Amino acid sequence: MTGLRFVDVCAGAGGLALGLEEAGFTPALLLDKKAVACATLRLNRPGWPVLEMDLLDFSPQQHRDIYDVDLLSAGLPRVKSSATSARTETGDELRLLDATVYLAHALRPRALLIENVPELALAPSFKVTREAVRSELNHLGYEFDWFTLNAADFGVPQKRLQGFLVALDRQHFSAFRRPRPTTLTPRSVGEALLDSMAARGWQDAERWAAGARSVAPTLVGGSEMRGGADLGPAGTRRAWARMGVDGRAIADDLPGPDFHWQPDTGQGGMVRITIEQAALLQGFPADWKFAGKKTARYRQIGHASPPPVGRAIGQALRAALTGSETSRAGYTSTP
Repeated sequence: MTGLRFVDVCAGAGGLALGLEEAGFTPALLLDKKAVACATLRLNRPGWPVLEMDLLDFSPQQHRDIYDVDLLSAGLPRVKSSATSARTETGDELRLLDATVYLAHALRPRALLIENVPELALAPSFKVTREAVRSELNHLGYEFDWFTLNAADFGVPQKRLQGFLVALDRQHFSAFRRPRPTTLTPRSVGEALLDSMAARGWQDAERWAAGARSVAPTLVGGSEMRGGADLGPAGTRRAWARMGVDGRAIADDLPGPDFHWQPDTGQGGMVRITIEQAALLQGFPADWKFAGKKTARYRQIGHASPPPVGRAIGQALRAALTGSETSRAGYTSTP
């Protein structure tokens, strides 16, 4: 597992970068404009080269050591599903997509990976955007693939559809294979959180877990302009309520031995999940820490790309770039 370097822009809390690291890639630079995200990256990986800067202001000429990277990756802010196909009417999210493609023009990595909403890969409303990307990448000598994955197929206890663009130089593209699911049976919320729910002696932890048999709804970080940390809009909260979880807020601590779980009495009798449990549902390891106050920490988690999905795509890219059968076998395994 040696030799492959990557630049990650809009790195956020490091979910995609962590997955790529687990797949054998070494970061040459991680860039994000938010101070709290950069603090999270430095907190967990003090040796990672982290730069706090807006991608729209980034000049690669000032970082000459990144010109020989193998991969440029980007977990871009979510484009709005209602975006029109007219390029003049798109917002900052699509300008960041343009900036990522232009950065690939400057760096000429052997591979490019962009993660976003599935609509960007599939929806007719983004056809003009995809055509612009196609034209530029073809001009640069890349071949590419748009596709979607569900994080639940990769051991993440959450229904989370993600859209991906993978591009490689023509020498390596024919060897690329989309990641195949690593699990046949999705991991449930109850299975993922049982140990933590029981950690402070909550008597009903096993009974709760037995009823929380489905994967979590998609965790949503929310807008910087809206209120505090919660588990999403009304429809999402109803899905949580069916698992005996109150989605109106994030708990400050795990339930203790005196907590009486009575979901039939309404939200007051339901359990709430903590920031750390939300991170587990996003596929982060238990020892990954998040900087900032409660709402900022939750938003980083909700906006993150699940590390297990990043690892699966990283292994697929590594197999294509190195011709490694070991890497290829890594992303076709069963749990």
